[in-house]
Amino acid sequence: MTDGKDEAMLRRRGGRVGRPGLIGTMARTAVVAGTASAVSGSVSRQQQARAQQEADAAAYRQQQATPAQQPPAQPVAASSVSDVVTQLKELAALKDQGILTEEEFATQKARVLGS
Repeated sequence: MTDGKDEAMLRRRGGRVGRPGLIGTMARTAVVAGTASAVSGSVSRQQQARAQQEADAAAYRQQQATPAQQPPAQPVAASSVSDVVTQLKELAALKDQGILTEEEFATQKARVLGS
């Protein structure tokens, strides 16, 4: 037969029964907090990556749509065309009168058409 002291010693050596002690509670809390931080960080990174992809896709779609929406080129004003024709007629008349040489006429014609 064993006395009460031996039974008490066996219970202590066999491990603790019941609620965990202070260190066990702290360890469990640290594991839970670490896991929560890791999961939270992973979710946050995934959300940021998804938002960045959506923003990039929207920018790409907008960039692709922009060239199609450009305004048409401005037509040349009719008054500027008539001015050029008038100047060329005046130059031709001066050449016909002998006031301008063929070279001077060609130079002035290029100046008028280039402007």
